[in-house]
Amino acid sequence: MIWAEPPRVVDVEECYFYHTMDIPDHGLVHGEWDLRGREAAYLGHVPLAGKRVLEVGTASGHLCFAMERMGASVVAYDLSPEHDWDIVPYAGADVERHRAERKVHIATINNAYWFAHRAFRSAARVSYGTVYEIPPDIGQFDVATLGSVLLHLRDPFLALQRVAQHVQEAVVVTDVWGRRGRASSVVGRLTGGPVAAFVPSAARRGPFDSWWRLPPAVVAEFLKILGFPRVAVTYGRFLYGQRETTLYTVVGQRAP
Repeated sequence: MIWAEPPRVVDVEECYFYHTMDIPDHGLVHGEWDLRGREAAYLGHVPLAGKRVLEVGTASGHLCFAMERMGASVVAYDLSPEHDWDIVPYAGADVERHRAERKVHIATINNAYWFAHRAFRSAARVSYGTVYEIPPDIGQFDVATLGSVLLHLRDPFLALQRVAQHVQEAVVVTDVWGRRGRASSVVGRLTGGPVAAFVPSAARRGPFDSWWRLPPAVVAEFLKILGFPRVAVTYGRFLYGQRETTLYTVVGQRAP
């Protein structure tokens, strides 16, 4: 069975909210990202009314429920504690400890999703697995979204390839645009091609959970290769913690 059975999560203390959310009959919960009021910009202003959407990396579900309010029918796809995060395997580090801690963290994020899913009376269905092994039976979609996902993956191109197999119209990729991304963009202009920045550092032995800063030109090239030749890039400022952070959104569309 590819669809998750909704657990009954009633204790907010068992939840970790990745997004700040206003939850019906509960109130405000604080998360790492506050996207309220800027969801359409985060998603590249892609029209979603009447569309079937595959949301890869739903986390605590803020965008899932926002897309439903925009008129989309959403399937949320994410990791569960049964699946491993792409931990960076630093030699000599206790990688298994980090992997185990991440599984506990994922469980609390899953709880937050289901807590909010019930409160919002969401109709979204959920499937759990890795982005490299999306089950074929999950079906076909008009649109897929990947919000702040690719930077955490060892193989972002393979991930997009797997997602693209399930998409008929458009893929939306939103990711971090920081100093490393800008630096790689400068190098790309000097060398004549887009350049990705590799984030893990042997000297620092960190981070354990992030791999890449991908300039939007790299993501755009990925999408063109995978059959989405019509590409548009937008930028936006979004609240992360107490500061605004620049993100880019690449929308790749199949040719008509």
